Amino acid sequence: MPVIECDPEAARDRLTDAGVDAVAGNTDHERWRAEREGAIAVAYDDKVVVQGSDPERLAALVRDGGGRGHVYFDGASRGNPGPAAIGWAIVTGDGIVSEGGERIGDATNNRAEYEALIRALEAAVDYGLAEADVRGDSQLVVKQVRGEWNANDPDLRERRVRARELLERFDRWSIDHVPRELNERADDLANEAFEG
Repeated sequence: MPVIECDPEAARDRLTDAGVDAVAGNTDHERWRAEREGAIAVAYDDKVVVQGSDPERLAALVRDGGGRGHVYFDGASRGNPGPAAIGWAIVTGDGIVSEGGERIGDATNNRAEYEALIRALEAAVDYGLAEADVRGDSQLVVKQVRGEWNANDPDLRERRVRARELLERFDRWSIDHVPRELNERADDLANEAFEG
C-alpha cells in the first residue's frame, strides 16, 4: 500500500490530466478519492494513500514524476508459441519505483517481449518520467524499435508502432540491448508471473 507524501491538490491535477476523476472524500479527514482499475487513492492533508488490487499504476500517476529512469522489460514464452508472461521494472535514483509481471495468454517469445516493452513504457509514462533509458535482452525488439531491422511480421510491426508512439511521449529516450544478467529483475518478474 503506497503512501505518497505530496501536495494533494497537485496530485489531483496529475490524476485529472491522466483522465482519472477525483471525487469528494468519505470523511472529514479525506480531501478527495480517486479510483482506477481496481485501485483507490485517498488524499489527506499532506499525503495520498493508494490501495487495491494493482496500486502501482495509480500511485505512479499520483507521484510527482519527471526526471530520468531506467526501464527494464522482459517477455517469456514456454513454447513458441505457448503460455507467455511479461515482467518490467522502472528504476530511478530512488531505486525500483514501479514494477510488475503478468501472464498474457499464449504468444510467441517475440510477441511477449513486445508486450513487456509496451507495458513497461505505459508504466513509465504513467509514472511521469521525462527521460527513459530502456533496456531489454531481446536484440530483435531493440533493433526493430530503433529501425535497424525490419519488422516483417504484421503482429510485431503493429506492436513496434505502439512502442514508438509511447517512446515519443518522453523528452528524451534511448533503447539498448543488455545481457540477461543485467535484466534480472524484469526476467524474475516474468518468471514469477508463470507461478502466480
